[in-house]
Amino acid sequence: MKAVHITFKFQDGQPDQTHVAAEGESVLDVALNNDIQLQHNCGGVCGCSTCHVYILQGEDDLPEISDKEEDFIDRAVNPRINSRLGCQCVVQGNQDIVVQIPPQEFLGH
Repeated sequence: MKAVHITFKFQDGQPDQTHVAAEGESVLDVALNNDIQLQHNCGGVCGCSTCHVYILQGEDDLPEISDKEEDFIDRAVNPRINSRLGCQCVVQGNQDIVVQIPPQEFLGH
């Protein structure tokens, strides 16, 4: 399996960051392991919407969105059609992933 790279794009002007992700790691895991600020009030168990991100590339190699995740995304700040929770975006393929992190001064529920 080829190494999967996750590129993090920021809406606050920070430069993009790209990091290697292991199979089974979530976008949230990779962010936290690389000192990228991504809120996670519930600890990454799909119990809130604070790790909300926008998937710009690689959504086909992520698990299908669950009803529970969709419910929490509905409560997120500025949800879009490509919104996901970082804790639920688990690397399971070999396609690189690009995510945009919304401004972190706004917290979901």
